[in-house]
This record gives sequence, structure tokens and C-alpha cells, in this order.
Amino acid sequence: MELFSCLMALLLFLLQAVPGLGLPRDTLHCLEYHGYCFHLKSCPEPFAAFGTCYRRRRTCCVDTTSNFHICQEEGGHCVPPEIRCVQEQEGLCPRRGWKCCTEV
Repeated sequence: MELFSCLMALLLFLLQAVPGLGLPRDTLHCLEYHGYCFHLKSCPEPFAAFGTCYRRRRTCCVDTTSNFHICQEEGGHCVPPEIRCVQEQEGLCPRRGWKCCTEV
């Protein structure tokens, strides 16, 4: 988690340094508060809505607990429901109905 935060900070710094490549202002605001941008209109539990992302096309959701994991941070891959997982794991995916797999 610590490495992910450092990489995100570096990415945001680089995006802001190059003119025209910056993230939308609402997305930056979301990421500053360790939020996640979801395609959903409402946030899944235990997340709370915290505004919008990508010029109001996505919802910014902030984790209200410290024990919930995002799929990619745990080494998984988000896949659509029609793909069969060899091994499924706990983890949140940004698209509704998708599942988190360690092996596809």
C-alpha cells in the first residue's frame, strides 16, 4: 500500500508537470483524499461518495474503513463476468458485476 501511494504521487507529479496531460481538477481532488473513481453512480459499501471524477462522468468514492482492498492493489485482475476465474479473490473492481481473479 505504501509503494502504491508513492507511485501515485509520482504519477500525479509527472502529469501536472507536462502541460496538457494533467488530470481533471475533480479527479485530482478525489485522489488527494485517497479516493477511487468508479463507473457506478453510487458507491459500494464501505465506500462513501465524495464528489465526481473525470469531468463528472464517474463517482469519487472514499474508503470509510481500512480493511477493504482494491483488486489490483492485492495483485488481482478485474475481469468481466463472462470470463471464468481459476482462482477468485476478495477485492473491489471499478465496474459493476466484474470479479477479482488471481488467475484467469
